[in-house]
Amino acid sequence: MGFLRILLSNSRLIHRIGNKQPVGQFHGALVGSSTSLLSFHRFESTNTLKLVQPSLFTENDDNDYFQVMDFPGGQLPITPQMKFIAESSEKRLPCYRVLDDDGYPIPGSIFEEVSKELAVKMYSSMVTLQVMDTIFYEAQRQGRLSFYLTTAGEEGINIASAAALSVDDFVLPQYREVGVILWRGFPLKDIANQLFGNKFDYGKGRQMPCHHGSNELNYLTISSPIATQIPQAAGVAYSLKMDKKEACAITYLGDGSTSEGDFHAALNFAAVLDAPVVFICRNNGWAISTPVNEQFRSDGVASKGQAYGIRSIRVDGNDVLATHSAIRAAREMAIKEQKPILVEAMTYRVAHHSTSDDSTKYRPVEEIEHWKTAKSPISRFRKWIQRNGWWNDENESELRGDTRKQVLQVMQAAEKVEKPPLTDLFTDVYDKVPLNLQEQHKFIRDAVKKSPREYPSDVPI
Repeated sequence: MGFLRILLSNSRLIHRIGNKQPVGQFHGALVGSSTSLLSFHRFESTNTLKLVQPSLFTENDDNDYFQVMDFPGGQLPITPQMKFIAESSEKRLPCYRVLDDDGYPIPGSIFEEVSKELAVKMYSSMVTLQVMDTIFYEAQRQGRLSFYLTTAGEEGINIASAAALSVDDFVLPQYREVGVILWRGFPLKDIANQLFGNKFDYGKGRQMPCHHGSNELNYLTISSPIATQIPQAAGVAYSLKMDKKEACAITYLGDGSTSEGDFHAALNFAAVLDAPVVFICRNNGWAISTPVNEQFRSDGVASKGQAYGIRSIRVDGNDVLATHSAIRAAREMAIKEQKPILVEAMTYRVAHHSTSDDSTKYRPVEEIEHWKTAKSPISRFRKWIQRNGWWNDENESELRGDTRKQVLQVMQAAEKVEKPPLTDLFTDVYDKVPLNLQEQHKFIRDAVKKSPREYPSDVPI
């Protein structure tokens, strides 16, 4: 005869079972419908119980002896066995992919269908991004720009994710997502104005190059310090939730950002507050010169989501169809279910980290060339649209030629525009400029007038 003994002691509810019943029967008898003989007392202070309760007893439990302890965070199964959790699971998380390296769909793959118009637009945007990066990178090497960083190798993540979003979604970028703001309609001339920091730059020349932003396009201005945008995204998402908006927040980060405390605080806040935010990690293998195997011991980044109670997925970031499908699904879940989602997009930073870096000092050139040619997201997607009859060599030549002309034109025009006036150094912080800043303004203005050759001639005093 099996027996069931219930002991109540303080906040604990202990169940002992002699002859173990089938898991389904036992679980249903205790936590089933209102007709069940017994039911556990539930603490509703958190949502943890909703996650823990179904897995209190599993088919893998070998013990005849079960104990269940009520805890403010939910009921906990107890075992008399001392067992430590392994550092990692035996199997690595799989990577979602639709197209193979040659642009052929993988049999049985599930993805969001895209129209000819959307596919061609995505491909054209990736090419535009590539051409633009090449020209501005060369301009920096010529001394015409002070700084630049490219998206080389990561064009797929930029455009595929941008195409999966709504302009109502708020984007909090890191610094390698210029393709996202271009997709939303930010003109090439405004990109150039920001890079040269002229008087038409929305940031009035106060930011480093590549730090774009647009209130109109819900693209928050980039900030140089690593990972600061991640907890901000959780806050933006919570604001959208409070206002009952049909939108979410999207934030981008690199694998190196996951070593910052801001990343962990953001994930915890987002999970606890059920904030509709999609965290997109561009795991490109290198945080400047630090490889991922020196960055963390976990199975990449997606595995970290589960620890915080966040639904996660790993996707091939160089596969445009897979990335587009994953981000569309993530956005839909974030908005409809009001919860955060973590996406780890696997890619490779083909270029140097920035114009201040020489990546050949810490990684082999052969590795870079392999990813640049055999693993290019642009080449892979082009093969797919060409097989569909949507693209040809003539289209390619025309697109690259026209794009190069446009970028050169806006760059040359932006380069000739004068800089913002000196006065802009002291505005937009205080409603009324305080006396100490007025004194500083006068001091520097007098210094320029006294020694004009020591200062740039294109900055109005």
